[in-house]
Amino acid sequence: MDRKRHWEDVYASKAVHETSWHQAEPAPSLALIRHAAGKRKPSLIDVGGGASRLVDCLLDEGFPDLAVLDISGQALDQARLRLGRRASRVEWVESDVTQFEPGRTYEIWHDRAAFHFLTEAEDRRRYVDVLLRTLAEGGHVIIAAFAPDGPQKCSGLDIVRYDARALGAELGPRFVLDEERYEVHLTPAGREQRFGFHRFHKAA
Repeated sequence: MDRKRHWEDVYASKAVHETSWHQAEPAPSLALIRHAAGKRKPSLIDVGGGASRLVDCLLDEGFPDLAVLDISGQALDQARLRLGRRASRVEWVESDVTQFEPGRTYEIWHDRAAFHFLTEAEDRRRYVDVLLRTLAEGGHVIIAAFAPDGPQKCSGLDIVRYDARALGAELGPRFVLDEERYEVHLTPAGREQRFGFHRFHKAA
């Protein structure tokens, strides 16, 4: 399956507010980011951020060093168009996360529903390798994925469901769980999707 073609087709055929993962306000992500940040405004990369409104909210809160990575150029274009002049304050990266070559590090890595699409063990290994190279020492990783009682597919694709223990096993011993919470997300069609949100820190 050509991942890039799939996601370009999705964003070309649907308005953002019609996608099942759309959130007008990404409240769970914002809560965990605030917990990780404390009183600071650390650098952050939103992996699989696409056309999400998370970057809008973080700009509103004064985060000065933001990046959004997505495999779909269509999704990134939609976000840039929505932000207008503010788009210049964000680094935009069009890449498959498993092939991303970071030129720097970030203090927070945020991923809402990208990792759970990686159904092949080799892709998950590459993801973790990129994460280790991209996240600063002591930094935080926030990953949201379908919970064990969540859907088995999304956007017509198989996914892998996780609880905190299974996700921690994939990330490896360098990552220590700090926080987890669960959310029932309602899609635009009114269907329930059960998510787990997990925050880890990168130990020395």
